[in-house]
Amino acid sequence: MSKRLKVILSGGGTGGHIYPAIAIANELRNRYADIDVLFVGAKDRMEMQKVPQAGYEIVGLWISGIQRKLTLSNLLFPIKLLSSLWKSRSIIKKFKPDVVIGTGGFASGPLLRIANSKKIPTVLQEQNSFPGITNKWLAKDAGKICVAYDHMERFFPQEKIIKTGNPVRQDLLSIEGKRDQGQKKYGIDVNKKTILVLGGSLGARRINRLIEKELDFFEQKEIQVIWQCGKLYYSEYEKYNTKEHVQVHQFLDSMDLAYAAADIIISRAGASSVSELCIVAKPVLFIPSPNVAEDHQTKNAQAIVNVGGAKMIKENELDDHFEDRMSEILVSEQLQSQLSNAIKTMALPNATSDIVDEIEKLI
Repeated sequence: MSKRLKVILSGGGTGGHIYPAIAIANELRNRYADIDVLFVGAKDRMEMQKVPQAGYEIVGLWISGIQRKLTLSNLLFPIKLLSSLWKSRSIIKKFKPDVVIGTGGFASGPLLRIANSKKIPTVLQEQNSFPGITNKWLAKDAGKICVAYDHMERFFPQEKIIKTGNPVRQDLLSIEGKRDQGQKKYGIDVNKKTILVLGGSLGARRINRLIEKELDFFEQKEIQVIWQCGKLYYSEYEKYNTKEHVQVHQFLDSMDLAYAAADIIISRAGASSVSELCIVAKPVLFIPSPNVAEDHQTKNAQAIVNVGGAKMIKENELDDHFEDRMSEILVSEQLQSQLSNAIKTMALPNATSDIVDEIEKLI
């Protein structure tokens, strides 16, 4: 191995693929003073902003996923794929990486394919309980596949699988003892229960509509609501900040304190959210997004529900069953502590360093 370590990371399209890649890059940088890190993403996706903000260089490929219906983008797919393979070949030839790491999303497909053909070691990190097309396509030639759930041998070669968990934000690993601070920050009445509502960074229209509809229900039950509605919806819902028991936020700048202040959490079930919630270990009601590739979120939530670690309600059941499901959690302290204890058993707080240990073994 040359004295200076050279690493390429590729993944993107959504925060769930980008943030793990950045966490892995940060951990590598902590361990090696002599390291060059390059990211490869899809040209017009959010990684092109997020990665430079985190202090890393990124190169964009002209690539997009396959849509489920016939579109212009689908007709262009073979051309985009060839263009991306060609560009990946020149990136690898020029950069000469010691290892290439893919965290999912279609941009990582062409790049890891070329790395494998050049016999450069590759590592996949799969966040979901049900892998995406790209990682399934790359699995056969990968050196190691780091996963967050059990039973992944259904999709990947068993001998390559290492269960590490998903990288999460470091500040979340310690919410112990921050409850008072969180209650102060969010101006909470300590004698009332607090529900934290999370719809993801952009927000979730269906969850927002639900919360708007249920504000009277929460008020009757004397429940306070910290409602992160997302930047797309803030102008629509900020008017509810006038209500005493509700606070509406575009996003939450100190998630650790919001988690610490909450008694119960209502959340989407994206892979990184689920991993965070396992570490936070509060009672959770998952409302998975049905609009996600291969229905990942329902499968992620189901994996936690199966061990008794959370409750789940599907979007199409919200109107009929939300209040019953919520009341069931609210009235039973016993159920709340059962949910907390069971979800905690799924937590893998050392994921980032465990993944980097696996990368080191390969190189």
